[in-house]
Amino acid sequence: MSATESAFEPIDSIRVRLRSASGEEIRGLVSSLEGDPRAGVRALARVVRRRWVRDESETARLAAMMRHQTALHAAGFVVVAGTDEVGRGALAGPVSAGAVVLDATCRIEGLNDSKKLTPQRRERIAQEVRRVALAVAVGHVQPTEIDSMGIGPASRLAMTRALRALAVAVDHVLVDGNDGRVGWPSTSVVKGDALVACIAAASVVAKVERDALMVILGAEHPGFGLEANKGYFTEAHKDAILRLGPSPVHRRSFAPCNQQELLF
Repeated sequence: MSATESAFEPIDSIRVRLRSASGEEIRGLVSSLEGDPRAGVRALARVVRRRWVRDESETARLAAMMRHQTALHAAGFVVVAGTDEVGRGALAGPVSAGAVVLDATCRIEGLNDSKKLTPQRRERIAQEVRRVALAVAVGHVQPTEIDSMGIGPASRLAMTRALRALAVAVDHVLVDGNDGRVGWPSTSVVKGDALVACIAAASVVAKVERDALMVILGAEHPGFGLEANKGYFTEAHKDAILRLGPSPVHRRSFAPCNQQELLF
């Protein structure tokens, strides 16, 4: 349809056609509408063009996030899981890890490193991950265990617990970071929580579950603001530890919880 012909078509009718169009059809329609003499139609075409460019970019990003997994499938690994930990640097609460198995064709809009998402988007994406994933699990390592073994081994143990809890047998694991010692054949991916779909999904479900747990712990151990700070360092949190002493869910090996006058 030419720009001259489109000038006689009501805008509401154009909107209906834009909603139902896809692919090359919508490209051609938008191109024709951008030459429409009516400012309102041209503005509508600009909005649709921006949306389709954004959608194409997101589609390409999500496809790239499956690159590591599809390569492993091509190498003969059937079930590939992603794992990531959250809470490594917190002063209180567990270190937690998610483990997720996704179908290679799966695309979850907005999926990304959990730290790059708002709480509301994390909640939405975590729900979608649990809905579409082939398997999902979260593992926790408690503060006393962290104090006993150190945060590095505790982080790996949390991942191992999550992987063991999956409802499917895993052939290979994609691990965020540079230490893949989780008890399975594995590939470490630095910044994997932003680059690999199953790792990003694992980071999101672990973050959402751990945050919910910290809200519960905040009610059980008032005065530290755990429901808001999620166990991480803030000046108010540090002051509360110095004033009240560490709670049973604080990591005694972490400063300022490890100050001798607070321990005895």
